[in-house]
Amino acid sequence: MIENNCENNGENNGDSNNISKNNISKNNCDDNSDSTNIRVGVYVCHCGGNISDVICVKKVAEGLANYPNVAISKEYVFMCSDAGQKLIIEDITSGKINRVVVAACSPALHELTFRKALQRAGLNPFLYEHVNIREQASWVHKKEPEAATQKAILLTRAGIEKIRRQEGLENIRVGANKHAIVIGGGPAGMRSAISLADRGLQVSLVESGNKLGGRLLEIDTVYPTNEKAEDILETLKTDIRARKNIGVYLNNEIANISGFVGNFQATLKNGETIAAGAVVMATGNKSYEPFEGEFGYRTQDNVVTMPEFHGILCNIRNNTSTNKDFIHNGKHIQSIAFIHCVGSRQQAETHQPQADGKLNEYCSRICCSTTLQAVNEVKKHFPNVKVFDVYRDIRTYARFTEDGLYEKASKNGTLFFRYTEEQLPTVQGKNITVKDVLTWNEEVTFEAELIVLATGIVPNNITNIVEKLKLPIGADRFLSEAHPKLRPVEVANTGVYLAGTCQAPMDLVESCVGAAAASSKAAIVLGKDHIELDPYVAFVKPEKCDGCQKCLPECSYVGAIFMNKDGKAEVNPALCKGCGACVAVCPQRALDLKGWSLEQIEAMVDAIAEA
Repeated sequence: MIENNCENNGENNGDSNNISKNNISKNNCDDNSDSTNIRVGVYVCHCGGNISDVICVKKVAEGLANYPNVAISKEYVFMCSDAGQKLIIEDITSGKINRVVVAACSPALHELTFRKALQRAGLNPFLYEHVNIREQASWVHKKEPEAATQKAILLTRAGIEKIRRQEGLENIRVGANKHAIVIGGGPAGMRSAISLADRGLQVSLVESGNKLGGRLLEIDTVYPTNEKAEDILETLKTDIRARKNIGVYLNNEIANISGFVGNFQATLKNGETIAAGAVVMATGNKSYEPFEGEFGYRTQDNVVTMPEFHGILCNIRNNTSTNKDFIHNGKHIQSIAFIHCVGSRQQAETHQPQADGKLNEYCSRICCSTTLQAVNEVKKHFPNVKVFDVYRDIRTYARFTEDGLYEKASKNGTLFFRYTEEQLPTVQGKNITVKDVLTWNEEVTFEAELIVLATGIVPNNITNIVEKLKLPIGADRFLSEAHPKLRPVEVANTGVYLAGTCQAPMDLVESCVGAAAASSKAAIVLGKDHIELDPYVAFVKPEKCDGCQKCLPECSYVGAIFMNKDGKAEVNPALCKGCGACVAVCPQRALDLKGWSLEQIEAMVDAIAEA
């Protein structure tokens, strides 16, 4: 063991022990199990100083050594290390303990680590409780070491009380239908379908339009490689055609979808029914549509959006008789202005809310690079056209775009004006007026025969699917992942994965990378004969249920709780996520939660409150 040097060690040991003694008679185990057979091992981690620099871990271990049912109480420098896990495994295999509590860092980091250690030792992995004394004690009470130490003892006591009342649980097992539905036929959806098919799964690719490609159909070339969009699409289409296990459904939409991981049922609008084990959301995005009159849009024929400009540019370049001149609406265009951040980074003081009352406060990320790509295309093919760039900030974040797009545009003679969020540019006919930051806030007015609005990204409307699957939506209206670092392409609903811009604004490369990640996750889940889910789900005690149905409207997961033929509530464990909302509203206490029972929670509260 590592010796933990704690100040005032002698005079405080008695206080720590008194905390545990006070509760011995008050918290006798009152469940039906034989408390004499419960032997808890408590392990307190130094976390390499993250904990022990503030908390006296020796006092914590000693203060819990005589707590009811605690057979072993130890401290160690890194409990998550192989040596730390070995301590636990040896104590289990020798028969000294049959429950484990580790007081350490966040359970998000190492709870699974210790569960696997219990499993290797032959003990049910759910007879384990992880207590967070780093984020909840040492890190938040750095200037109060004694108080942090006492708090660590109380938190660990609560963990002991919980595990004393814990029964061994088993993972829920459901069958795995080795078929995946990919919703959306843009580049992310196509990439997902190909990746899933290459892993041996049957794939149904559902696209609402009459052809695959999504918004890649709207553009001519992509940055920073200047590859032809049609060439990229043709490669993806060829790969899809070459895979016999991909079924493509064009001009189709999801009319209804239900089920759970391993067993989803989707009905298409034309009546076809698809059974699948996983769903990949690749529903993509659309361009922000300006309000009538916003920068002259729809009130002036010389104002267009970026997607419209791509179409104009492509038509001119494809017309061999006029490809030396930029002609729009029968006019020779000699000057073009691009205005950034239209529909992105909106603020209440200067922008009009959307139909739902919200503002697009986020940055659409790709607009700057897309705009500068268009600027360079104009200067390449029509060098005599004057180009003005009116921006709020330039964010060419992707690799090679700073020099490949921004610097190139500047060297090609593009004239830049920078405006502030407080004062937007104004458009009146051909005249654009901007308070230019680059010239010390001088108000500048210039003429442009064609004005292009660099419109941002907004997610496609998928309300029907969101409501059917109860998918999480962020404040920005994009689908929300379960965790940005630990589960970046998953949602809380197991078996549903996010690919591309349904999740957030992304460029083409990011969308395809995200699609590959989503496919990998789905393939891993469907790669086994059965899918194992956490057992922390609600359950019903039928003898207490009076059929009041108060639990039904509280459930956020469609079909997770329902009324059976006997008029009693029943839980589908494959759909339940263990949120406990139903438990909280049941007046008869007929509902409870495995691994987090009402009895356990009450005992944990008592362990802290009665100190």
